[in-house]
Amino acid sequence: MPVALRYAARSHLGLGTKSRNEDSAYAGPELLVLCDGMGGHAAGDVASSLVVGELVHLDGESHGADDVLSILEQAILEANARLADVAEDTDALDGMGTTCIAMLRSGSKLAVANIGDSRAYLRRGTRVTQITKDHSFVQKLLDEGRIRQDEAQHHPQRSLVTRVLTGRPEDHPDLSMRELKTGDRLLLCSDGLTDYVAEDTVAELLLDPSLSPDQVADRLIEIALRASVRDNVTVIVADVVPSGEGSTKPQVVGAASRRRGMAVLTPQTPAEKAAALAREVNGPDDEGPELAEEEHGRVGTWLRRALVTLAVLVVLGLGAWATYDWTQRQYYVGELDGTVAIFRGVSQDLGPIRLSEPDTTTDIEVADLPAYYQQQVRNTLSADDRAGAENIVAELRLLALPPCDDVRLPTPAGDDLASATTAPGADDAASTGAPPADDTAPTAPPSPLVPGEDCRP
Repeated sequence: MPVALRYAARSHLGLGTKSRNEDSAYAGPELLVLCDGMGGHAAGDVASSLVVGELVHLDGESHGADDVLSILEQAILEANARLADVAEDTDALDGMGTTCIAMLRSGSKLAVANIGDSRAYLRRGTRVTQITKDHSFVQKLLDEGRIRQDEAQHHPQRSLVTRVLTGRPEDHPDLSMRELKTGDRLLLCSDGLTDYVAEDTVAELLLDPSLSPDQVADRLIEIALRASVRDNVTVIVADVVPSGEGSTKPQVVGAASRRRGMAVLTPQTPAEKAAALAREVNGPDDEGPELAEEEHGRVGTWLRRALVTLAVLVVLGLGAWATYDWTQRQYYVGELDGTVAIFRGVSQDLGPIRLSEPDTTTDIEVADLPAYYQQQVRNTLSADDRAGAENIVAELRLLALPPCDDVRLPTPAGDDLASATTAPGADDAASTGAPPADDTAPTAPPSPLVPGEDCRP
């Protein structure tokens, strides 16, 4: 049975300190794309909008079901190469990257490509299933059985991704094909949703047949804001409907919409207004309320103020000590003299007081890491404890290795050894029965490479 997509895309800056939306999304009759840019000052919004812009041409083109997956894959690889070109031309963009989920439809066939920790879910009947796998440090811990699923939701390194589009040749998405059925519902979302809203809550909305894609998308953004989301949050909701009942007008949201002049203004809640003012206004704090004068004379007033001041100082002193004691039980990974190191404490300083000190140094050169991870290390990576910091270092050590495909073993010079001339005095040695002197003994063949130790698989 011929099918179509009825879709809705939404994006929000969030209630954190980010002053720009680094997410981008596009929803069209045949193409759904969601990208979560990263890189901080390295312009994650440029990366996400660039990749979306490079894929938009796929919507509306005629693709055969047998070719649709390879067409989508090639388009993403070309977008990734474009990222490298742009970063090379502009120093300020070096180190930018983006996650990407893209779905290209051909009839009832759906090609899916995914890289990063943005997610896609499928509702079919009464079940909601995550159909993409996160490329993240936390997912690696889950796969190895080192943490439980309920611990992943609040893990301090849940935003550390292990694969994204950064312009490197090895950046390659996971690929799959699916068969769409009428009644299916798709959700594409950035980690601004999944980091702050429980999967059960998301599934409940996806399963509600009375809600349209627009209503589900609006509710998901609303719930994320009520959860005080500190990150950009972007969603695409698409229902599979009979042919002729689908949406026809593309929707562009997030950074890509700003670059196309298509941003949609929505009413702000009081919390959103407060967050926006906090980002835009950087003035002095309001002065605290003054103590009211009472009619008991200057001595009584002075004594009361002195007691209040003393109490405040005691509370502040105890609080400062408790805070300092807490900082000394924290760990993070950062840069020390160009190498990766584990620090004890927190990465901020309190005036002249340093709240951290090096705990363990390593031989991992920051310059050997991919550009995106160099930026992550310089911005510091927090950990729950020392063991967590060591896990991060182990992951960085693997990332610092060269790809196994790029490493070539030297070949033994066997022919040269066989053709070596006889050393002077060899005849004399042979006549006496003594073994000839051999100053050119053949060397042993090189040991094979060990993935994970000598190179990155």
